[in-house]
Amino acid sequence: MSGEELGEGWDSVATLVDGRWVERRPKRDEVRAWLLRETRVLPWLAPQLPLAVPIPLVWREDPLVVRHELVPGEPGELTADDGRALGWFLRALHSADVAKARELGAEPEVLALDAVPPLLGPLADRGRELLAEVRSYPADTVIHADLGPEHVLKQDGQLSGVIDWTDVSLGDPARDLAWLLHWTSAECVAAFSAEYEVTAELRRRAWAWNQVGPWYEVTYGLENDRPDLVESGLAGTRARLVETSQPCREEKDRQG
Repeated sequence: MSGEELGEGWDSVATLVDGRWVERRPKRDEVRAWLLRETRVLPWLAPQLPLAVPIPLVWREDPLVVRHELVPGEPGELTADDGRALGWFLRALHSADVAKARELGAEPEVLALDAVPPLLGPLADRGRELLAEVRSYPADTVIHADLGPEHVLKQDGQLSGVIDWTDVSLGDPARDLAWLLHWTSAECVAAFSAEYEVTAELRRRAWAWNQVGPWYEVTYGLENDRPDLVESGLAGTRARLVETSQPCREEKDRQG
């Protein structure tokens, strides 16, 4: 059996075994529970979703190793067709049975981000207001909770899967829209918005989640002695907080 290191994320170390299997090992004690949650939630979710997702199982218990078949593909620029496909995907995900997800271990995330506002200087009050706002949003939907460019894969010009479900939880569906609406192409935004039927309220909340995005980098850096991540996360936070409101990518391109 041969293995190839795929790299280290914030939470786990991944190894590709025999070119087919991905094995993941937790980097910290609390990550063990998150990986075990994936082994319960994803086998139930996968048949309901129109794109491939990992279906992990416990390969070894002590020390914990979780294994799943490799989801093929690489990150890439998203097109209008990709936007439509992601609209189908998120409509299916966000329609999943919340009671069953909770039974399998999915819970609302506790937003432990209070350390960030005091570091923002003159933007501290705005940061506190934003944190209070997102904490007031609904947490009644099954969400990926970390949807971004590195977790959406393409193969042969088409979407092939969505990976990295460590943060799967019950939360605000607008959180899964933040990257799609503000950091993908105008064509992708327009097609996704039409397929998913994005409302003005969802856009508003997705923008707030977009502003909060770099806070997770700051918090991780503080908790794991990574001043480089604290610095880069604060820079991103300040840049996004300068404006209290912002149109999505589709609207920005149309305006200018």
